[in-house]
Amino acid sequence: MSGWMWMPSAPPTLAALLAVHLQPVPVLPVVAALLGVLYATGVLRLRARGDAWPVTRSLWFAAGLLVWLAVTATGVEGYGMELFSVHMVQHMVLGMLVPILLVLGAPMTLLLRALPGRSPVRKGVLAVVHSRPVRVLTHPVVVSAIFFVSLYGLYFTPVFDALMRTMWGHNLMLLHFIAVGGLYFWGILRVDPTPRHSDRGIGVVGEEAVPVLELGAGVPFHAFFGVALMLSPVLLATVYAHPMASWGVSPLGDQQAAGGIAWGATELPTLLVLAVLFAQWQRSDARRAARSSRGAGLRREEEELAAYNARLAAIADHDARA
Repeated sequence: MSGWMWMPSAPPTLAALLAVHLQPVPVLPVVAALLGVLYATGVLRLRARGDAWPVTRSLWFAAGLLVWLAVTATGVEGYGMELFSVHMVQHMVLGMLVPILLVLGAPMTLLLRALPGRSPVRKGVLAVVHSRPVRVLTHPVVVSAIFFVSLYGLYFTPVFDALMRTMWGHNLMLLHFIAVGGLYFWGILRVDPTPRHSDRGIGVVGEEAVPVLELGAGVPFHAFFGVALMLSPVLLATVYAHPMASWGVSPLGDQQAAGGIAWGATELPTLLVLAVLFAQWQRSDARRAARSSRGAGLRREEEELAAYNARLAAIADHDARA
């Protein structure tokens, strides 16, 4: 065990990776627990007021926190300091899967509903969400650039080694993965209020197609990143230059495995997001069809009423002549 990090001594196994093992300073698990308490408080406040909150939203958010803990409160955290491949699993989970699950829990909507309508805090949150800086930050081009530039800028520069050598740098990096992933998928999934304007689209592209294009545009960047790691003839992260000798792990081979993980890790999150978007489109089409049906019904009623009034007017006119 180092001064700030528990380091494993036995070779990695599935049981060792998934075994609960908190670090001396469990920053990430504490943050996850705090978010869980805040979310539960918001749900209880709504119920005490007599308002309903979808159970599915709570389940999505709880799943996100559990997956978060699965890679920060277990052996994954310690083995991630020894093996690049394990670290890459942790990165992909925290940077892609966890943000999707948390965003599907609609925490922003819960916060706005739990706060009183005239609360200064609520007004402040809305002002920030719809502010110009946040609008620029969540623009598809800007947020995608942040997401992928931080990926390449981290691993292909000395920044990664520097962060991995300190406790606060390591934890800051992991929180950065979650925050940037949350910002990226917040705009794509659109479960919570966002500063993006609806029904505009980009050019001739419809608004509903923008999230799919934004999601698809990132796949080549992830694939190229993974391929670059697999094909690199040199070790990019010197912190992984000397794994446990008894494990028989080649640092360069482990880096290639990390590249394969980064390459293939986009499939599950992408499929999950596409499934959610498809479900949203289905509900949107159903609502439009219902509105159209109601509108057609109202038009028929108005036409029938106009015809009835016309007949009454004709009868009255006939009687007047008689």
